[in-house]
Amino acid sequence: MSHDATDGHGEHGAHGRPPTRREKWETYKKSPYVPAVVLLFILSAAAGLFAGSYTYAMANPTPHRIPAAVVEGPRTPYATRFVEGMEKALDASLELHRYPDRKQARAAMEEQKVFVVLRSHGDGVVMELAAASGATVAQLLGDTGAKVADRIGVPLTVTDVKPLQKGDPRGLALFYISLAAVIIGFVGAIQLSVHARALLPLERILFTVAYALLGGFTIAAVVDWVLGALDLPFVESWMILAFTMFTSGMVFTMFNTLIGRWAMLPTWGVMVLLGNPSSGGAVSWPLLPSVLGHIGRWLPPGASVNAQHTAVYYQGHQYVFPYLVLGAWALVSCTVFWVWRHRHPGGRDHMPEHAATAT
Repeated sequence: MSHDATDGHGEHGAHGRPPTRREKWETYKKSPYVPAVVLLFILSAAAGLFAGSYTYAMANPTPHRIPAAVVEGPRTPYATRFVEGMEKALDASLELHRYPDRKQARAAMEEQKVFVVLRSHGDGVVMELAAASGATVAQLLGDTGAKVADRIGVPLTVTDVKPLQKGDPRGLALFYISLAAVIIGFVGAIQLSVHARALLPLERILFTVAYALLGGFTIAAVVDWVLGALDLPFVESWMILAFTMFTSGMVFTMFNTLIGRWAMLPTWGVMVLLGNPSSGGAVSWPLLPSVLGHIGRWLPPGASVNAQHTAVYYQGHQYVFPYLVLGAWALVSCTVFWVWRHRHPGGRDHMPEHAATAT
């Protein structure tokens, strides 16, 4: 009995001793405080980066390279002086492309190769703009042209030959619907990983397709049928939105497979911090910082905006490039997820053994 008491006292003493620093650290690492502290710093940094990326891209749009068509034809001295004045006023950012007649110049505008057509007309100059190509660029060109014409005393006629739709006078609706598709796309994948964790890989992909199709339809229906803000080519716009949502969802799923619970960091970086400001939706690419103007076309948000923009305003002149970009991101994401699906934190193979036995 004495021996038992001694043993009990010994055990009590062992458990009652102060933990070592190593033991404290091991306990702390397993506690919820570690990820909470990490998130504290990550969220603080993300807030600054989010504000900084959008401010850098959109707060002070500056022209870098604006393709412009100049119709050769009969040219007056006023026309030459006007073009020279525009180049000077825009700090040589006007990239001139010369065409023999107005028809070819307008064809270049329809193919989105140029943002403005400059031509002589009588004793004056005509400036043909395409607000649909970029409202911010059209406004800059119109304001600059008026100042140059007033300074040199040349009659100027400004015409918007490709206006924006009445429900979207600032040209932002396409950016907003693409933004909605991007964000809901990866938020949907996050929710699947939390609330439908046991989905098998193929089931996860199929449910991503399902919510992308339904979500894309809802976005298009609200903007077109309910609000009447845009007159969309409905099926085409719906498919672009669905493609965008699916791609965005699979990008998160790919990162979730590769790095687990921190997958939101690269997803947010690619799709929101970098992708949305550089998409050309809020500020046209000629006015973006040159690096963003080039990168944006290779990211899903920029590809989505470009595809949607062409579908709505340039029917018959669609380019395959935006669809290839979306397709490449979707294919790579699906491939990575499928090849390393055993690393994904979801799936019924990851259920606890006792739960599987009980089932």
